[in-house]
Amino acid sequence: MAAPTDTPATTNEPYVVEDCRGLLKVMSDGSIIRSENPLAVLTFPDDGSVESKDLLFNSTHSLYVRLYRPVKTPPNTKLPILFFFYGGGFCLGSRTRPNNQAVCRRLSVELSALVLSFDYRLAPEHRLPAAIEDAEAALLWLKSQCTGPDIDPWLAESGDFSKVFISGESAGGNLTHHMAVKIGPTGLSPVQIRGFILIVPALLEKELTRSELECPETAFLNPETCARYLRLALPVGATREHPALNPFGPESPNLENVDMGPILVIAAERDLLIDSNLNYVVRLKKMGKKAELVQIAEEHAFFSIKPISEATGEAIQAIDRFMNQTGAGSD
Repeated sequence: MAAPTDTPATTNEPYVVEDCRGLLKVMSDGSIIRSENPLAVLTFPDDGSVESKDLLFNSTHSLYVRLYRPVKTPPNTKLPILFFFYGGGFCLGSRTRPNNQAVCRRLSVELSALVLSFDYRLAPEHRLPAAIEDAEAALLWLKSQCTGPDIDPWLAESGDFSKVFISGESAGGNLTHHMAVKIGPTGLSPVQIRGFILIVPALLEKELTRSELECPETAFLNPETCARYLRLALPVGATREHPALNPFGPESPNLENVDMGPILVIAAERDLLIDSNLNYVVRLKKMGKKAELVQIAEEHAFFSIKPISEATGEAIQAIDRFMNQTGAGSD
């Protein structure tokens, strides 16, 4: 474990033992402090082309989903439904963070989609597999909306339950992988899942990869930050081979005969996770899975970090092509 961020003034005063970007501090007495810092209060332009609202989807854990819909959606027009699970090392993030809102607005308007951004429980208060359980609850909530009597008006008016996509970035890409394994394209019937989109997914291997070893300390996601997230997110005592993080580990399900549906992995050329992302696609293809890789050049963590960038636009274009391949794109 890394050395404490702060040193105690006296033996009775708690001090910081883990600090995640100033947003999350774990104290020596076990208490946890969450706060805002400039990373979380950035503002992005909003031209009013997308409307949004919140719904409670999990009353047990008080979890909400934010729905995004293009304002100029014609009446009686059904839009594909795109789930988006945000990143943050399983420790940080929220549907309300400005960067996540900005990228969801962009996804909604550029894909002509109804975008659903789901919260999930965060570590270290709720270590894995809590987030995976919440992601599954989110999918089951959509099924209840499709089949139940109390469907939300936006979903009733604009949602096409036959054209659903599950996506996520970083930790959210990890959750998307688990949904492909647990539920797949047919496990939510009558909802039809057309594909799974993993954006720089946080999926690891037993040993550090070359891209992890060579990642510069100045990178947004560097080895030290990644190790800190693992210490806080994994069950106490767990290693990189834990099935929550390593899809091919000894305790992970055998994927050979699992119908995961079409998979799109968007990787970043200079990201710490690039090697594990590439290996993930290669291994899925060897198993006969429909797995596609798109690599964004000269980038590392970028998607919601730089939601109005050209790189994010390139990724959204790849998502649109993927959706079109299954008959659910914006064209």
